[in-house]
This record gives sequence, C-alpha cells and structure tokens, in this order.
Amino acid sequence: MVRLRNAGANSIKVSMQLSCPSRSCVSWTTDGTMHKQVAFRMSMRTMPCMTQWRWRAKSGGGSWGWRFSIVGALSVRHITSNAEDKPAICTADELHYVSVPGTEWQLALWRYAPTPGATSRNHPLLLLSGVGTNAIGYDLSPGYSFARHMSGEGFDTWILEVRGAGLSKRQGLSNSESNLSNGPKQDLVVPIDVGVTDGSLTIAKQLAPEASDLLGTGSSGLDISESNGRWDESELVSKLSDIFMRLAERLSGFLSEGQSRIVSAKLFDQISDFLEDAQLLDRFNEVRGKISGLLEARQNSAMAGQIRDLSQRLVNIIEDGQKSMSPQLYDLQERLATTLEDFQKQLDLIVKYDWDFDHYLKEDVPTAMRYILAETKPKDGKLLAIGHSMGGILLYSMLSHHGFEGSKATLAAVVTLAASLDYTPSNSSLKLLLPLADPAQALNVPVVPLGALLSAAYPLCTRPPYVLSWLNPQISAGDMMHPELFEKLVLKNFCTIPAKVLLQLTTAFRSGGLRERSGNFFYKDHLHKCDVPVLALAGDEDLICPPIAVYETVKFIPAHLVTYKVFGGKDGHHYAHYDLVGGRLAKSEVYPCIIEFLARHDVVDTS
Repeated sequence: MVRLRNAGANSIKVSMQLSCPSRSCVSWTTDGTMHKQVAFRMSMRTMPCMTQWRWRAKSGGGSWGWRFSIVGALSVRHITSNAEDKPAICTADELHYVSVPGTEWQLALWRYAPTPGATSRNHPLLLLSGVGTNAIGYDLSPGYSFARHMSGEGFDTWILEVRGAGLSKRQGLSNSESNLSNGPKQDLVVPIDVGVTDGSLTIAKQLAPEASDLLGTGSSGLDISESNGRWDESELVSKLSDIFMRLAERLSGFLSEGQSRIVSAKLFDQISDFLEDAQLLDRFNEVRGKISGLLEARQNSAMAGQIRDLSQRLVNIIEDGQKSMSPQLYDLQERLATTLEDFQKQLDLIVKYDWDFDHYLKEDVPTAMRYILAETKPKDGKLLAIGHSMGGILLYSMLSHHGFEGSKATLAAVVTLAASLDYTPSNSSLKLLLPLADPAQALNVPVVPLGALLSAAYPLCTRPPYVLSWLNPQISAGDMMHPELFEKLVLKNFCTIPAKVLLQLTTAFRSGGLRERSGNFFYKDHLHKCDVPVLALAGDEDLICPPIAVYETVKFIPAHLVTYKVFGGKDGHHYAHYDLVGGRLAKSEVYPCIIEFLARHDVVDTS
C-alpha cells in the first residue's frame, strides 16, 4: 500500500508497504520523500521470488499523477488521495473513503497521523460525532482541535462521518450532488424578520432555494401555462400517474403498507380541499376509493393503465370545479400543479433520507471500524473509541449488542461525552423532539435541515435584541467558547437529519430507554454484560444531556469497568454540551482526563 502525508510546501512523505502475492516473502515497509517536479525512484533489495523491482511516481498538471513500473510479482495499491485532492474544508492529514456494503454510500474518514516523536500507541482511535453533525466539531481550529491534540499525543486518530454527514457521499455523484448534510453555504442565509405578537415570537424567514427544497417551500416546477387557448392537462395527468405508481410500489420498499396509506391519504385530503361542490366531491371520493384499492392491491400488469385513467378523471374533476366557480378567484389547476410538485419533493426526500439510527449502528460504524483496523493493523485487532452525544450512544449500543450476543467487541476502551441511552430521569431539552414520535409526523416532515435552521437563527442568538439567545446555552455555557469558534461550530458543523433518525432517538425518552427500530430490543438491558472499560463524562450545565441522564446509563455498566466524572461547577466556570470537546478549558481539564484513561487501557490484549 502507499500512503501520502504532507512534508512541506513542495513535497510529500511517501510510505510504502510492499507484499508478495505468493506470500512466500516477508512484507517490507520503507519511507521516502518526493519533491514536486522531480521524479522519485526507490530501489531496494529483491525478494526471493523477484529478480528486481522499482517504484516510480512523478507529478504533472499541478497534481500528483502516479505511474508504477513493476518487474516481478509485486503489487502496489494506492490507498489514500493526495492532500491536494482534499476539499479545502478537510483539515485532516488524509481523507479516506470506505464503501458500505449493499448501499451506494461511501463514508468519509478524516485521519490525523501521530506526531513524529510522540508516545507510541498500540491502538488507533476512532471519534464519533453527534446527531446531525460532521467532523468539524472535533477540529474547530489548530489551537482548539481535539483530533489534532490526540494525534499530538501519539494516537492514530480517525473521525467518521456517517452517511449523509459532511464529506460522505453516494457513489457515482460528486460531493455537491450527493452530500445531503453539509452545513449551509454562506449564501444560504438571508435576513430574517422578527415580530412579537400577543407576547409570542414569530419568525418569518426566507431561505435560498437549497433550504426551501428541504423545507418543502419551493415553488412548483410544473408548466401550468395554456397552449393555443386550451389547458394542457397531459403533464398533470402524467405527474399524478407517476406519484400513484410510486406509492403502489411503496417507493421501492422505502414505505411500509401503513406508511404508504398515510402518505396517499394526505395527498387525497389536499386535493379534496380544492372542491366545494357536493357533486364533485362525490365523484372525487369515488375515484379516490378506486385508486386506494389499487394501491393496497400492489402492482399488477393492468395497474398502470388503470392508474392513468383514474388520474385523468381526477384532473377532469378539477377542471369541472374550476368552471363551476363564480367568480373565479383562483386557478384550481395551478393549485393542483403546486400541490403535486410539493408532494413529489416530499416523496423524493423520504427516499433520499431513508435511514435511521440502526443504520449507523449496524452498517456505518462497523464498516469504518473494519477499514481502520485493516489500515492500522493493531496486534490484537482492537481500537479505542470516543463518542460525543449520539456518537457515545452508538458506542453504548454497540457494547450492549456484544453483551447480548456474547461476542467480543473490537474495542480496547471507550470514552463517552455527554451521552445516554435513557433520558427519562432528566429534563433534557431534547424533549422538543417528542412530537416526531408519531410515525405519521415523520412522514409529513421527512427531514430536519438543522444546519440551515441554525444558520438562519444565528443572528438572533448573537445580536440585539437577542430574541433567540436561549439557544446559546444549549451549545456552550457562558464564556466557555471563543466567539469565532462558536460561530464556526454553528454555521459549519450541523447537518440535515432524517426524521427516521430522530424518530428512533425519541425512544430514549420512554420507559426502558433507547430501543432498536423493531421496538423489541432495549439497548440498556444488556449493558451489565459489558466487558470493555468505559469513561463517561458529563457537563454540569449540559441542557441536552444532563449529568443525571448520563448516570442513568452508567449505573448499568459493571462498577469495576466504568469511570464517571462531571466537569464544571468549580471556580465559577461550567460545561454545556459542546464544551467537553471545544470549550476553552477542555484542553487543560478534559483532554488530560481522557488521555490518562486511554493510555491506561492501551494495552495489547493477549487473551
């Protein structure tokens, strides 16, 4: 394998691991430095099965191009991309991508190489972020970078961006096309009007088209113009037919039968609102009943034709409704076109954001762990892991699954920051998510564009009259983050969240705590079988995950394996949700605690 690493303005470090495919020879590793515009050639002693070999690389066109000249049975694989290929937002040493089996997703892994001369560590370190966030929260700036600090302590540090987060992408698409969740662009945020009526706050915000699409506020893309004085209804009929066929197919498996029924009923209700004439409503309900019957019967050979005929009848009813209105105050066809366009966007969002917490737990995180272990090759096949917020919930859930299955976790030690499997004893502000506990509501609002919403709200948090200043302590306690870092965190770290993820996370507020998507497996129930050392940290003024919530999970882990600590409350300073990672005192108070714990358990398991 070949690894690249920055070595100055005009050169990069090259690390090569060469192995013989016949496995009859011992692997060989060497390092060298390649300078721009200078061909680099390295020759070494031959392996028994080869007469000679050489490796050559040279640059061209402003970026590195690779040319291998191999003699013998030697194979070389290019693993990571050149630093020049990384997006500017990626401040790691290396950016890796790993494909999730059975999906179109390629997960982004930010890698921070151990600083030369630092203490040698036995295990790599994986960092997991919170819900709806990317890697930036762990790397806010050179002086306040948790990831860079850990690499400076000798840990080979990796940050995972799960599907839909940060630089993770769908195969075959560019980052700009596939990335569903990056923090909003600067031009996404426009002024917000604020008004107070009868003591209640109202916010009228306008977002750029990218955010409007997520919020379902975009304008119709259907052509509703007339041609030669006659209404062209063919596009409306085609759009209706397409929508009903998609619902009949349950959106290619994305919806259950019950969910499909809810979605189709919503569309029918919206269309029925256009009609006031009783006779037209009777005709509409007749067509609605027939279409609903076809949708529940699923697809058959004659269904497409029947759906189109019934769609035509619906459009005819709307046209008749238009003619019956006197005076004609608005255009029913235009309202139908807009309704169908908005509904189509909602269906597209349901498909595009169709994953939940268990997809992260059972697919994304294991895939990333296997990749990191393959890259770093620790002697005992284990790694260290730190999870903030949902990242910690993922680690707890993983330990629970291993306990239930009686299997050995590939984790040498775990640190959780502001995380819990059960929030019921606390007054967590996450209870604001509880309205999403209704599955029908999750279908009505398939995504929550958290990044766009926070960016839009940011001026109201930090500028007079500070009408949304109550949001600030949700993130950081007073005077605990530098203003410029707080701004970067709010504007760059948050992403769009599928409602399905939030829907599953709301089970942490019910009796028994967080459960699997089936509802039958409670993650907290098997933590007592945990055999991995855990350090659980909490912030004294964390409104999202209060210390009492953290302890509610910690108390189920065997006492000899768990360490619980609350930061803040001394010398007049306090810790909120993000202060454990990016607060101005984290480097001197929190990081040493984490490093001491990891170093103590960074021991090769010989059992």
